[in-house]
Amino acid sequence: MGRKRIRFMCTAFRDGFQSVYGARVRTNDFLPAVRAAAEAGIDWFEAGGGARFQALYFYCNEDAFNMMDAFREAAGPDADLQTLARGVNVVGLESQSSDVIDLHAKLFARHGITSIRNFDALNDVDNLDYSGRCIHNHGLRHQISISMMELPPGSKGAHDPDFYEMVLRRILDADIPFDSVCFKDASGTSTPAKVHETIKRARAMLPSETNLHFHTHETAGISIACYLAAIEAGADSVDLSLSPVSGGTCQPDVVTLWHALRGKPYDLGVDIDKILETEEIFRDCMSAYFLPPEATSVEPTLPFSPMPGGALTANTQMLRDNGIMHKYPEIIAAMGEVVRRGGFGTSVTPVSQFYFQQAFNNVMFGPWTRIADGFGKMVLGYFGRTPVPPDPEVVRLAASQLNLEPTDQTPRELNDADPSKGLEAARKRLQAAHIAETEENLFIAATCKEKGIAFLNGRAKLGIRWKKDMQEQPATANRDFGRYQVRINGTAHDVTVQKGRFTVDGVEFDVSVADGPSRSSDTEPRRSAGDSSSGLAVSAPMPGTVVRVDAKVGDSVVKDQPLVVLEAMKMEVEVRSPAAGRLAGLAVDLGGQVAEGDELARVEPMQ
Repeated sequence: MGRKRIRFMCTAFRDGFQSVYGARVRTNDFLPAVRAAAEAGIDWFEAGGGARFQALYFYCNEDAFNMMDAFREAAGPDADLQTLARGVNVVGLESQSSDVIDLHAKLFARHGITSIRNFDALNDVDNLDYSGRCIHNHGLRHQISISMMELPPGSKGAHDPDFYEMVLRRILDADIPFDSVCFKDASGTSTPAKVHETIKRARAMLPSETNLHFHTHETAGISIACYLAAIEAGADSVDLSLSPVSGGTCQPDVVTLWHALRGKPYDLGVDIDKILETEEIFRDCMSAYFLPPEATSVEPTLPFSPMPGGALTANTQMLRDNGIMHKYPEIIAAMGEVVRRGGFGTSVTPVSQFYFQQAFNNVMFGPWTRIADGFGKMVLGYFGRTPVPPDPEVVRLAASQLNLEPTDQTPRELNDADPSKGLEAARKRLQAAHIAETEENLFIAATCKEKGIAFLNGRAKLGIRWKKDMQEQPATANRDFGRYQVRINGTAHDVTVQKGRFTVDGVEFDVSVADGPSRSSDTEPRRSAGDSSSGLAVSAPMPGTVVRVDAKVGDSVVKDQPLVVLEAMKMEVEVRSPAAGRLAGLAVDLGGQVAEGDELARVEPMQ
């Protein structure tokens, strides 16, 4: 009896880039490796979509559609080029209207793509239905996906074989057209036993000619065990990558699975010497790019705080960019509670980013004192139904802080009724910026908004991390800065300490501490709340980039009015006025970088 051929998709040039370089890779740098891979016999590539759409506009100053065209030319006319779609979110963190979802499939087909993997992080089949029909209707092969992960130990309620069987049954009952089925574990945390049972059940439910695919990452160290379990249970194909973007946060290497299958009745059908030659070329292509150390390592504690490989390095790189990499262990530890209380959506984009943003806020601002916009909208139902109901107290906090009520409308229904979404809103953005209207430009404006407009107007900035520019900073906290909440006689006060200066509820004091008797001059306030000549300092609650300034010097402001908006960790944070009064000064400019605790503005309180 012959060995069964196991097909594989090469993920190196999309998921590999996302999982190692935060998707920030220039097209011309990697095309020689694509040509080499095609010459080595690889004929199925992941070629774009997911984070590799927005990242080209945000960080590479390149057009994603041009990249797809170049990829097609390099891979050859017969290669199957597949991209990644996030259901109704298509290629972004926010969900889209019907016309944008349909245009996504139309344009990707136009630019050389032949297949699209379509998944929903909540496994809400409603989010896969319309998007899947659009993919099918535009002549593309539709690989419908079910998202997997392992719940943090001690958690129950979803993400077991019964749950995945139920989702697959709903897909079949909805009669969504598809060409293949993928079980996608972006965090790499599902156990081999669960993978085997899930794939075995799916194989029994699907026609024998339907391709059954499994996807995982090596982040938790068990990817090969899971691939062997999936193959032995009936999977027909898997995802594999190429060095230097294999293992660690990525998929396992082609060579690794080739070796693991030796002596078994399965075969990848590759010339391993040609694969090794391709990897030499690829390593040379990527030699100038900074390779984060966490991208090449296994994280054994990942099952306690599931973080997909494609998000892990993107987030650690953003922490590095903002000088707060030392916060990473606390943030990742806080994710377990966020997952448990958030309704068990799969930790894959966009939900993985919502989890990380909420864990970030819980560490930076105090547990559950600031609900991240995406996480809050998710628990309120604005991205669809979570696998289990979220924690009621978290839902209450989200509704209160975001001033939104829970909803049972589908995201597409909400977005189709939202005048700020859709192609007409995108058309107005193009017109306001005097940019020519094409279907590609409409899609860029709809999915990338201000950053897409900046690219189309020639104002995009390069944000690639080169090896020569990146130096590891010691993972130690800034001893000159701290933020605390102090209760005195039952009243909470916000206290910030920076370089010997204390700010209490917006009022600054110079404080020194020494052995021996205290001196009155040490505790004399530099400014008092009533000193309107200097005003109250408004400080940055976190590092970030100034993306909006909402008031001018001299303006009258009310308490809690947004003054400045900072962007960090793919979210915007409004910095509000501490009191009613007059904006006396601004210390930042649009586009400027600020550190945690930096002064942004001053407000003279109303007398």
